[in-house]
Amino acid sequence: MSLIEIRGVSLQYDSLPVIKNVSVEVEQGEFFVIIGPNGAGKTTLLKALAGLHPLFAGEIQIRQRLIGDYSRKELARTLALVPQQINADFPFTVVETVLMGRYPHLGLLAVEGKKDLQLAEQAMEFTEIAHLAGRRLGQLSGGERQRVIIARAVCQQSKILLLDEPTASLDPAHQLRIMDLMERLRHREEITIIMVSHDLNLASTYADRLLLLKDGAVEKIGTPRQVLTRELLSQSYGCTLLVDENPLLGTPRVSLVSEKVASTISNEQGHL
Repeated sequence: MSLIEIRGVSLQYDSLPVIKNVSVEVEQGEFFVIIGPNGAGKTTLLKALAGLHPLFAGEIQIRQRLIGDYSRKELARTLALVPQQINADFPFTVVETVLMGRYPHLGLLAVEGKKDLQLAEQAMEFTEIAHLAGRRLGQLSGGERQRVIIARAVCQQSKILLLDEPTASLDPAHQLRIMDLMERLRHREEITIIMVSHDLNLASTYADRLLLLKDGAVEKIGTPRQVLTRELLSQSYGCTLLVDENPLLGTPRVSLVSEKVASTISNEQGHL
């Protein structure tokens, strides 16, 4: 039985349909990536999975239990959401922010104990931010802040991690650090990862399966090889894309074909 089952889900914003009859299942321990053009409904679907957006139709089950049957604390113990960005003016230190991940596990007094502090320290060590413990978020780079929020999710000890474009606005080195961190987390903690991403090449490298959305509907679900094809991507994104093979991994590699590139190729062929 699948860990997460999305059955005929439709979502709306102000009576406007955003997600239309989406059905998909995610397995335990899977690295599942949601891709698609702007406005496809990727983030909205992720919010629905986190219980933050009401369902217009259909149902979502986690461990064979309807998401609406979970209390807020139960759901927070089951899954953790890592947003795309966090406000740099968030007036807390790194360790205070990471400790917020313990809230779903605290009693009525909501006071962290020795175990909570140990888990926060372990989460910071794992995400390589222990040396930043006393710094405020506004003093950190974008990549450092992103690792703090991931550390908070690790400290939450949820077995499902939802990430909304965690590498957006990061340079290539920080993108790889975040993605490698996710891969280590998946294997070390046996966590299931569902990630929204615009980066097709990162998705190709790390995902077990992809969900391609277009206009709120499912275009294709499958492995990177099944989804990342030139015909399907060009049709979905409305631009010319070249798909070949990554020489190191053998996975699909996606390249944009701009008008400049197309004209250059045309001119070269004309001189042959």
